[in-house]
Amino acid sequence: MLTVLLGLIGLSIVVIIHEFGHFLAARALGVEVETFSIGWGPRLFGFRKKGTEWRISAFPIGGFCRMKGEEDFKKALEQKLPHIPAEKGSFYGAAPWRRILILASGPVANVIFAIVMFSIVSFVGMTIQTAPNKIVLASDLASVSATTDKAPADAAGLVSGDIIAAIDGKTVRDYSDLQEMIGLNPGKTLMLKVERQGSTLRIPITPRLDKNSGQGLIGIYAWVEPVVSSVDPQGPAAIAGIRQGDVLSAINGKPIANTIGLLAALESKPENVALTVLRNGQAQTFRLVLSFAGSGQSNLGISFASLSRTDKASSLFDAIAKGGKETYSTFLMTAKGIGLLFSGVNVLKAVSGPARITYLIGSTAQESIHASGFAGIPTIMSFLAFLSISLFLMNLLPIPALDGGQIVLSLVEIFKRKPLLTKTIYRFQFVGAAMIIALFFLATFSDVLFFAGK
Repeated sequence: MLTVLLGLIGLSIVVIIHEFGHFLAARALGVEVETFSIGWGPRLFGFRKKGTEWRISAFPIGGFCRMKGEEDFKKALEQKLPHIPAEKGSFYGAAPWRRILILASGPVANVIFAIVMFSIVSFVGMTIQTAPNKIVLASDLASVSATTDKAPADAAGLVSGDIIAAIDGKTVRDYSDLQEMIGLNPGKTLMLKVERQGSTLRIPITPRLDKNSGQGLIGIYAWVEPVVSSVDPQGPAAIAGIRQGDVLSAINGKPIANTIGLLAALESKPENVALTVLRNGQAQTFRLVLSFAGSGQSNLGISFASLSRTDKASSLFDAIAKGGKETYSTFLMTAKGIGLLFSGVNVLKAVSGPARITYLIGSTAQESIHASGFAGIPTIMSFLAFLSISLFLMNLLPIPALDGGQIVLSLVEIFKRKPLLTKTIYRFQFVGAAMIIALFFLATFSDVLFFAGK
């Protein structure tokens, strides 16, 4: 319930910011706002000020800004009027250029919100847990090497232990940078600067499109040193005697150099293993009794040391500059993601509906606060900024019933220099409604599969 509540709050913040942008523009351009509601459905309570009813509604999901004249379209259809009545102070009574500004103001408000959120995050700093930019080939795992398709990393000649220092001339600080640069460029040939045993190599590689996520993959994992950072008191490792600070060196007598080596040794699902660790420079061996989940994973009850990186601006002006840059980068990334929907990705896995978005916001908030307390708030803010940019882009798509579709109608009206026929607008909106309903059912079905674990 807490996850759902936090998710609803987060989603509502982004939507309300969007609607408030419409409100401010409408008031500034002479269009009366009849109602501004936080939430949907029946009115719970509220007040009236300067001609606008401000209210809290029953269903706490987003909100809406209802302008004067929004019902005039319905009346024009019912009364078979050739044009929508242009009543003074109404949305359809405003000049087309004014309507365009009002429609665009919601998405613009989302961009401003994203810049503010990213700037605050940059100013206070955000710490992420990652790993070094040293890699392990995924093919080191038997389950991966058994597949028929050769991974791009193997085809390019990368080897486990390589350090990827730069991509296309841009420095790679850690595995998080590596994931981002690879993930955002499926199908694009990248030039890697690779450090291998004292030598520097330049290796071209083309990430493969993962049709389930829309990301680029090359078939690598992070090289994580097998240093135990924490032990679950109830897990097999603790029961056997493994302690924090132990360094795993072998399993069943076979040396392991990283955590992927440990996973490789457990692929056969052994019932028990002999785990050798270095403790204070001395080798000790412990026998662990294991169990495996249906997914094939075994919870040893061990966490391994990660690399912490804190990104923080040097000043307020630097924070604002970084906030703008991050907003632009997120815009490009989101636009590219929307484009990939038409590149053969599995839309049932790549598209999220309201239920999954709410869950993701809530789980991100809950996990961040649980792991870092108030220090986890920047992670939540970054997620909301990302969602705000997504809302900006989606609303400006030229789809009827969305802001972008309404802007198209207003542009056509400017071009024709006369109001559009009611039936023309109806046909346009009918197509849009059909598209939105289809997208809603697609996203809902996607959410059902997600929560069903499929």
